[in-house]
Amino acid sequence: MVLCLAVTLIHLALVFLHVAPANAISRQYAKQVEAWVFPVFEQNWRLFAPDPESVNRQISVRTMRTDPDGTVRVSGWFDLSGVDRSALAHNPFPSHTTQNMLRRAWSSYLETLGSDDQPRSERGVMIQQYLRNIAAERVAEHRGGRFDSVQLRVVTVPVAPPGATANGRTTAPTPVETRHLPWWEVAPRDAH
Repeated sequence: MVLCLAVTLIHLALVFLHVAPANAISRQYAKQVEAWVFPVFEQNWRLFAPDPESVNRQISVRTMRTDPDGTVRVSGWFDLSGVDRSALAHNPFPSHTTQNMLRRAWSSYLETLGSDDQPRSERGVMIQQYLRNIAAERVAEHRGGRFDSVQLRVVTVPVAPPGATANGRTTAPTPVETRHLPWWEVAPRDAH
């Protein structure tokens, strides 16, 4: 009982320091607070003040394996975003995970790694591994087979403004950016 109460009080104190405005105590214990809060207890206010996406992202993955004779085999691209869209379209009660896992992993990747794909903190390394694991698990689930590495491609397309038409026809926006991430090795347990 005492242990449970102590853990609860420590949890409340650490979460409070995380969401409170920056102060001397939260700065002094920033490492401990972040270690406790991320990734499980992360707080944000997007539920109350959502920031709608101004772009759509198509996240795809391909795999690579090296055969015993040294032959390198690279698969075609597999659309991870399409799997999510399909799961949402045919489910009247989609889970929060189905709706947000891949999108939030990519947003966190952009926030922590930037454009050079080099992690600058333990959180950056963790987010990179998280995105890699999502890709490896999903491609193994949908395609199967053995692979040693995965590579992600992210195509960013702006959201068309309402009523955007050309000659009476709706036109698809053109991609703004296509980004290829480096090849990431996966552990044999990821490659089923």
